Amino acid sequence: MANYLTQFLLTNLALAFYLVGCIWADEVDIFRSWQMLDAANFRRVQTVHWRKLPYRVFLPSASALSDSLVLIWYHPASSPAWGIWCNLACQLASHVLTALFWGRWQAKLSHDNADGNGVYLALILNTDWVRTLLISAYGAILLGSTIQVVR
Repeated sequence: MANYLTQFLLTNLALAFYLVGCIWADEVDIFRSWQMLDAANFRRVQTVHWRKLPYRVFLPSASALSDSLVLIWYHPASSPAWGIWCNLACQLASHVLTALFWGRWQAKLSHDNADGNGVYLALILNTDWVRTLLISAYGAILLGSTIQVVR
């Protein structure tokens, strides 16, 4: 059973690193490049982006959150409790803030005719670093926990 739990933890770590890569791609490349698009291309690029989100972000994020909940009860004995709870806290904070702010702004951005110079893209660009920090912390915490388990 201990080997299975370690494998489950390693799977969670791989998923966390995938999500860290996604959030950094959004932060440093995707959203910032939208500023350079004219209105017609902006709408086209954003539509393609929205179509990919369920598979690229929503499904992996939901899986990561459910796996983090499972880790509360099923984890290697040497897993630090702080890692399990901080991992979950970072994800919950990211999801709640996304529902309150970034998700709403992205929905409004999809109906905004201001192309890449609109107020909603500016809000996202000015604040999304918080979500990037939370997801990065989630990955770092899980890495620290995993290192403690496998050494």
